[in-house]
Amino acid sequence: MSLKMIHVGCGGFGAVWCREFLPPNVADGLVQPVAAVDIAPAALRHAQEHLGLPASKCYTDIRRAFDENPAAFCTVVVPPDQHESVVDVALEHGCHILSEKPIAHTLQASCRIARKVQAAGVQMGVTMSHRFRRDITCFRETVRQAANGPLDYVVCRFTWNARRSDGTFRYTMEHPLLIDAAIHHLDLTMDLVNAPCETVYAQTWRPEWTQMAGHCQGFVLMTAANGVHALYEGADANAVGLNAWMNEYLRAECRDATLVLSHQRIERFPPGGAAQEGTGETVPLRDQPKWANAWLIEKFARWLAGGEPMETRIEANLESVALVFAAIESSRTGLPVNVRQFLAQAMASV
Repeated sequence: MSLKMIHVGCGGFGAVWCREFLPPNVADGLVQPVAAVDIAPAALRHAQEHLGLPASKCYTDIRRAFDENPAAFCTVVVPPDQHESVVDVALEHGCHILSEKPIAHTLQASCRIARKVQAAGVQMGVTMSHRFRRDITCFRETVRQAANGPLDYVVCRFTWNARRSDGTFRYTMEHPLLIDAAIHHLDLTMDLVNAPCETVYAQTWRPEWTQMAGHCQGFVLMTAANGVHALYEGADANAVGLNAWMNEYLRAECRDATLVLSHQRIERFPPGGAAQEGTGETVPLRDQPKWANAWLIEKFARWLAGGEPMETRIEANLESVALVFAAIESSRTGLPVNVRQFLAQAMASV
């Protein structure tokens, strides 16, 4: 039976949810949109056009939408600093929650949300979509193959040119690289490592030629609980986007192979002498009906129906959020940060 849902946020990326991510799950009979919410009336046309909702079920008043439309869950696709207010309304109505990343705009707000969700006894998932892309999923599966031996370290590189403002909220953020981009990249890197991050050391900065207000360039060094190391290079203000969104560079150095993902192409290099990228064994990408957000919506719906819990449920995702804010703290102090201690302190403060 389809799960009734309310979609909150229909403009910007919320429009993509209406157009691309929700319809396949509606078609599969997993979810049934019963209402949509956005503070901008014009944005609600996306819900009408792509989700088939009548104008009477499209609201600018979130409380009225929830009062008039009983639902099993809601989706939250609004700026991070608005997440908690949407979660509060959902919890008042007993709704489960599937939210865009990050949980919230601060670690303290993320911890508060986690506490509220736990106290309410509802289920909440976070769409860490890039970990569940086709290329990243296939790379993770390749890295974990026994033939490659144990993993030593991972390198992740994300570089693009977003110097000129497009009017979105990231241009006013204090740490756009870490909160808006690295929230995905650090998460998928630690998932490749297959262990939580133990310590993090970061340096971030803002070059004068960008219109971003905050630190948009940085390096992050991580050590996982299993002893594996990871290095992240992130840049929002480079001259060109050599490894921009969907074309990131990942390299996994294993005992018995070097594995490279770049521009959605996976190569495997066995032990030997010098090699050149582009000459390794190509690892084919497997197919499945859904990837990224659409796949995560399915995972969430099946979890609510009694299936396996989402890998990115809020309890697990708190570690990814803590890693990002620990990196910010490290950049501020110039010192490494113990991530789990940092999270424990934050949880104790709310």
